[in-house]
Amino acid sequence: MFNKFLRENKIAAAILTVLRLYLGYSWFTAGFGKLTSGGFDASGFLKGAIANPVKGPDGAVVFGWYVDFLKHFALPNVDVFNVIVPWGETLIGLGLILGCLTTTAMFFGLVMNFSFFLAGTVSHNPRDIFLGFIILTAGYNAGRIGLDRWVVPFITKMSKKGTGHTGHEKVKA
Repeated sequence: MFNKFLRENKIAAAILTVLRLYLGYSWFTAGFGKLTSGGFDASGFLKGAIANPVKGPDGAVVFGWYVDFLKHFALPNVDVFNVIVPWGETLIGLGLILGCLTTTAMFFGLVMNFSFFLAGTVSHNPRDIFLGFIILTAGYNAGRIGLDRWVVPFITKMSKKGTGHTGHEKVKA
């Protein structure tokens, strides 16, 4: 019942728009600040996450596989991450603010939230993950008051045109 409300109700669309704008502003300002600051460098964050990994109550590293990923992939390719992180945050923010490809933007926002969370940064990540899952669950309704109102039908129409299907064919039983 709640899922139906989130996915179809116009009042939910208005509430989702407020949540979307809030998260979008947060993502956009974080990314744009990094882009305009004169050079973002993720190496300090990565080195800190590797040196001080998330540990359980027994002192054992909880996400050893993620520390290995940071140590053996992210840090050696930090130049790529120095581009991906600020542009990703900025584009996620724009997508959410404009309501354009909202579920895609939110999916990638959640990927980044979980990446920061696994690295040990709690901050506002739990709240953002919770709100992000609400937006992702709502699907199209989260971007209904936004560009998705026109973009999603256009993409759907173009994808059916490319396959030769119009969506109006009758299926014989």
